[in-house]
Amino acid sequence: MFSKKNSSIKRRSFIKKSLAASSLFIVPRHVLGGVGYTPPSDQLAIAAIGAGGKGSSDIRNASVKGIERVIALCDVDTSNRNGIGKTRKRFSDAKFYDNFKSMLDKEKDIDAVTISTPDHTHASAASYAMERGIHIYVQKPLTHNIYEARLLTEMAREKKLVTQMGNQGASNPDQLQIQKWVNEGLIGAISKVEVWTNRPIWPQGVAMPKPDNSLKPDSLNWDQWLGPASETQYIPQMHPFSWRGWWDFGTGALGDMGCHLIDIPFKALSLKYPTDVECSVGSIYKKMWSPEFYPKGCPPSSSVSIHFDATKKNNSSIQMTWSDGGIKPFHPDLLPADVSIESNGVFMIGKKGLITCDAYGNNPRLYLKGEPVIEGEKVKITESENGHQRKWIDACKAGFNSIEHKSLTSSFDYSGPLTETVLMGNIAIRSYMLQKENSRGKKEFIGRKKLLWDGEKMKINNLEEANQFVGREYRKGWELS
Repeated sequence: MFSKKNSSIKRRSFIKKSLAASSLFIVPRHVLGGVGYTPPSDQLAIAAIGAGGKGSSDIRNASVKGIERVIALCDVDTSNRNGIGKTRKRFSDAKFYDNFKSMLDKEKDIDAVTISTPDHTHASAASYAMERGIHIYVQKPLTHNIYEARLLTEMAREKKLVTQMGNQGASNPDQLQIQKWVNEGLIGAISKVEVWTNRPIWPQGVAMPKPDNSLKPDSLNWDQWLGPASETQYIPQMHPFSWRGWWDFGTGALGDMGCHLIDIPFKALSLKYPTDVECSVGSIYKKMWSPEFYPKGCPPSSSVSIHFDATKKNNSSIQMTWSDGGIKPFHPDLLPADVSIESNGVFMIGKKGLITCDAYGNNPRLYLKGEPVIEGEKVKITESENGHQRKWIDACKAGFNSIEHKSLTSSFDYSGPLTETVLMGNIAIRSYMLQKENSRGKKEFIGRKKLLWDGEKMKINNLEEANQFVGREYRKGWELS
């Protein structure tokens, strides 16, 4: 049977054979198409799922200043509320869709696709594309839940596809300095890591707006926006950005910044699956002695503790603490009192010193006992977002397991386990408010304890009720295989 995958393979094979044949007649490229001309045989045919907002810069950077061919765009909103108009104008020859399945079914020549949708639809779009042999770039967090992250990681490896998650700080050269300091053992064994963010900067810890179909814009395909989430009428304020604070659609502060910030120690220390997770969350009071709780949404703030075993790079078990909602850590001993703590950042605390950095790994600094601060060498970055999308494109051209592919900083082999760790925090947060009726007929909280994690089996071992948050229920027609 003539499949899309076979079609793509045959097309790419034809391109390679054509290039080989053309080498018999050596004609300078600039004679054929002018200086800087890239022939179609050297171009990828790429598309975007989610082309407004962050999707606009993702597809723009993936096009590498127009070198690659953007042949299709998909967005559930045809209006310009999320900047889609600018993207459509930039890629005016691209066909436009409001349904990614229709786009991927009809556009048979797509080689690679960027996915920049709300968290809850990442896995649906990514798996549908990978089933068709298409390389994918997916915004962070990779998925909405741990089950999906594991599924995409294994699928990419099985189908030999080139992948990248959109945590662009992973390609920040400043991170190489941090990794060098760790590899050289300059601060000794690291036992404590602190990570924090000023998120949420969107509505969170409040009641969800009431559904009202009469307020739905005609330009919005709400059914496609809902994706695998439960059937509901249009909910005002969800689109295009405030979905982040609601469990059906988003992953809260951890999902927004965890893959940027936790990435730094996760990579430097070669971490993988954690052993346990525990949390506390901020309370909301409208009345005396009566805490409010909105189960559909994330809390206004949270603190999460995650433990890891020692690794080959670090001969010590590690406690990683995450704080959000504007809660910052206190000054470690080696951090001078007059040094302000930024809104987002990381502390890596060792026996002999301290490594700090800002969001995305920017401005790395090394503090050693009795010595002045050492700052990382300033590296001039000339590419947008550290060339994170462009490097993925180069790897797609070079192919699975190529040097370019192996050098990617956030392929799914890495970003899958990273995302699982980030989302471990959300399992603890969601379990924190679980209640069960005790033998006296009174409800008691059952999830306010340290949850023991089996990473290989994706299972909480000491609270079965918490395992409901490892995956999710899927709306009919949106199930994952």
